[in-house]
Parts: sequence; C-alpha cells; structure tokens
Amino acid sequence: MEQNDTPQTEQPVTPAETMPSMEDMLKTAELKAQEHYDAWMYAKAEGENIRRRAAEDVSKAQKFAVERFSNEMLAVMDSLQAGMAVQTENIESFKNGMELTMKQLSSVFEKFNIKEINPVGEKLDPHKHQAIGMLESEQEPNTVVSVMQKGYSLNDRVMRPALVMVAKAKE
Repeated sequence: MEQNDTPQTEQPVTPAETMPSMEDMLKTAELKAQEHYDAWMYAKAEGENIRRRAAEDVSKAQKFAVERFSNEMLAVMDSLQAGMAVQTENIESFKNGMELTMKQLSSVFEKFNIKEINPVGEKLDPHKHQAIGMLESEQEPNTVVSVMQKGYSLNDRVMRPALVMVAKAKE
C-alpha cells in the first residue's frame, strides 16, 4: 500500500449540509408550538380546577362554620326544654335549673371565645359601647354609669356593643 505524502484537503462544507431545510425548521417550530399550547391548556385547566375546589371549600366552610358551636348549643336547648317540662311549681327549683343552664351557656361562650362587655365604671369607648343617654353623676364625664344591655365580642371583635348610660358633668 502506498502512502501519499501530500496531505488530503478537506472538502468544503456546504451550507445546505449543516443547515436544516425550511420544512424541517417549520416542523420543529410547529412541534414546539404544540407542546407549548398543550402545556398552557394543562395549566389553564389546572388553574380552573384549583379555583373550583377553592370555591367549594369556601362554600363548605360557610355552611358548616357554626357546626361545632351548634352542637354545643344543642345541650343548652336540651336543658331549657327539660326545665320547661318540669311539672313542679317550685320557684327555687326553676331558678336552680336556669342557673345551671346559664352556666352551660357561659361554658359554650368561653369555649368559643365569646366575651361579655359589661363596662360599668369604664370610660366610654365608641368601638365597644353605644351611649343611649346621659345621667348626672359624681363620676367623671363620659364614664359608663349603667349598662342597659351587655355587649359581646367574638375573638376580640365586637358582635354587639353594650348599650350604656354615661355620666355628664353636673351643672
């Protein structure tokens, strides 16, 4: 075998050999576009499913939010009904039954963080109290003198303000 001492020259590379044809480029672009479209449709459907599930969860939460509270209140209702069914006309036993029922109700309130607003002697706070009148008093002006109706708060948010009479300065 003879060896040629002259180096072989590489043949020039033509652009047609390294660059894909326009049809190939179009097919590749179409495939990528379809992949992106499919991914977008999947993400859109997933987003809609998440929104639908969240709406269902909110709806269920609204419907059943008071379920625990309601179950606790059933015991109070049972006690009231049992008290009404008693045939004796003894005022003392009726009063004792009412006191026990109030203790049950207070226990339910405590369990669910419902607090009584009874502001006698406090300064008027328009966020917690509603003044319905003024009385002359020895106390400092705008001090709660009497409570006509107690207020209540749930988790430190006022559900119902206390209806109060406040002191006014003596003339």
